[in-house]
Amino acid sequence: MLHVVAAIIERSDRRLLIGQRRKHDTSPLKWEFPGGKVRSGESFEQALARELREELGATLVKSAEIASIRHQYANFPEELEIHFFAAQLREADVSPRTFEQIAWVLPRELGDYDFLAANRKLIALLATGKIKPNELLAEE
Repeated sequence: MLHVVAAIIERSDRRLLIGQRRKHDTSPLKWEFPGGKVRSGESFEQALARELREELGATLVKSAEIASIRHQYANFPEELEIHFFAAQLREADVSPRTFEQIAWVLPRELGDYDFLAANRKLIALLATGKIKPNELLAEE
């Protein structure tokens, strides 16, 4: 099983950060939340901090796990276990270092983007307001 972490980053205006994969990546031009594979010996939080530095040039201030899901892609040999975290960044501005582009979208607009299949359940919870990342971080 391959462990993956993903950050749900919410600004004060409730907009969430999403990134579009590059056209030469696997699942080209699909949208996703920033994150990636957990390396051997890393905790989920360490992996999340590293991925946010690599992908956005951002520093993780704090995080709280929202949910984890398992997903099997037809074209990928290993089952994925994706751990989604509400994440707060130090920086107000981020740059799309490993993405075609990034966007800040309202939760209700998430359905307008072509996301990776593994993100669909979480997107439904975010879009309907059942999960509010900044509220989870405030509880920490």
